[in-house]
Amino acid sequence: MENKDEFLCVHEDVVEKVRYRLPPDEILYDLAELFKVFGDTTRIRILYALFESELCVNDMAQLLGLSQTAVSHQLRVLKNNKLVRFRKEGKIVFYSLSDDHVRSIIEMGMEHVEE
Repeated sequence: MENKDEFLCVHEDVVEKVRYRLPPDEILYDLAELFKVFGDTTRIRILYALFESELCVNDMAQLLGLSQTAVSHQLRVLKNNKLVRFRKEGKIVFYSLSDDHVRSIIEMGMEHVEE
């Protein structure tokens, strides 16, 4: 009977190259947490709406058919994860995507699902 280990092929040079390039576990954890934020349809809808225009909570609630409370809750999650930013104009708070990285993530995601 042949030894199963004889058929295992380990490419040590490739393994070492990949091991060297892997980010630390803490960074990978943070990345996984970021992608969890994208795992909620309501948050994706908010981000996509903000992809199109800066909006206040009332406008988002109206646009998405959600309560202001629900929108505010999701905006808090998005803000805590640095995906949206806000500015105040009097008593009204306007939200927008935090930067072009967020825009790129959404664009790439849409391209991927539309293939």
